[in-house]
Amino acid sequence: QVQLVESGGGLVQAGGSLRLSCAASGRAFSSYGMGWFRQAPGKEREFVATISWSGSNTLYADSVKGRFTISRDNAKHTVYLQMNSLKPEDTAVYYCAVRISRVDTTTGYAYWGQGTQVTVSS
Repeated sequence: QVQLVESGGGLVQAGGSLRLSCAASGRAFSSYGMGWFRQAPGKEREFVATISWSGSNTLYADSVKGRFTISRDNAKHTVYLQMNSLKPEDTAVYYCAVRISRVDTTTGYAYWGQGTQVTVSS
């Protein structure tokens, strides 16, 4: 069993930056790939980025490529999402989750955190 707690969200102006953290409990953390998703009001939860268990492989949604960076520190049981050049359309609740399959949709992930709100003002 893995429990995830996201933090680091907040209100930022367009063009600004935020770093989200996802702290995991459970010794199996370093065995799993991890992912970030987001959900804007009235929209479905969408994939943002994923990272392999070792951190050597990453994948991003086209909408955030070149602006967001996912990373992890297995010693700290934490996954990060560095978000730069933020846009109002990045406004959403951001969630982290454990990757349980090779599908980068919500069905490929489990043990969701409670989410952290990111609001980007124009």
